[in-house]
Amino acid sequence: MCSYCGCENIALIGRFMAEHVEIVNALTALRAACHDADAAAVGAAVDAMEALLHPHTGAEEVGLFAQLRLQDEFADTIDSLCAEHVTLDAQLMAIRGGKHTAYEQFEHDLRRHIDHEDNGLFPAAAIAMSGPDWEEALARTPGRGLDGRWDAS
Repeated sequence: MCSYCGCENIALIGRFMAEHVEIVNALTALRAACHDADAAAVGAAVDAMEALLHPHTGAEEVGLFAQLRLQDEFADTIDSLCAEHVTLDAQLMAIRGGKHTAYEQFEHDLRRHIDHEDNGLFPAAAIAMSGPDWEEALARTPGRGLDGRWDAS
């Protein structure tokens, strides 16, 4: 997590960074299940990871990423990050399907992806976006309600 520029104080970035911590923490159960080759535990750990990862990546893509895509200089970066989301999903499905040796690559790619966002895109967005840009990104971003459940909007 970036801690040098203060971008985590922007509500949407702070939320995404906090979700990154939750996602990384979920790796522990997935790593153990893959190491033990316990199919039931792998399934449960993949379910838990998906429950964190899918709403997170979807929210990034329809909110912050869509807003940044309006600025030409971010288009290639956003395309790359969205492609990484697809790759991570495919790796997770391979793990669910029994390819437990894919775990190490999944963890490596996930951590690298999070680093790109936390230490690259998010600080750049903090500089490039203005108040109305943040309001628009936030308005389009689904999130958690007071009950902790994801809003489908």
